[in-house]
Amino acid sequence: MPLIAVLALAAGTYAFRLAGPVLRHRLRLPGRLRHLLSVAATVLLIALVATSALTEGHGFAGWARPAGVLVAGILTLRRAPFPLIVVLAAATTAVLRLLGVP
Repeated sequence: MPLIAVLALAAGTYAFRLAGPVLRHRLRLPGRLRHLLSVAATVLLIALVATSALTEGHGFAGWARPAGVLVAGILTLRRAPFPLIVVLAAATTAVLRLLGVP
């Protein structure tokens, strides 16, 4: 990627990050719009997790990876410490793959 493109992308990213604190008191969003934006961010994150958990390349990733993600989700809902979540999710996936589950 050319250096000019990298610098332009960096400047744009910095401008977006700076716009939040600068425009916080000048721009008022209705409560319903704030709620919809929050829901949209959640839906986008869930879609990203589902895509990453269920697919590999152009096909299904197998059952071991979604099982690990499910374990991570359950532990997250139970408010387990993050390192424990990562280790147990990875261990679940590894054990299932060792047992022959794709």
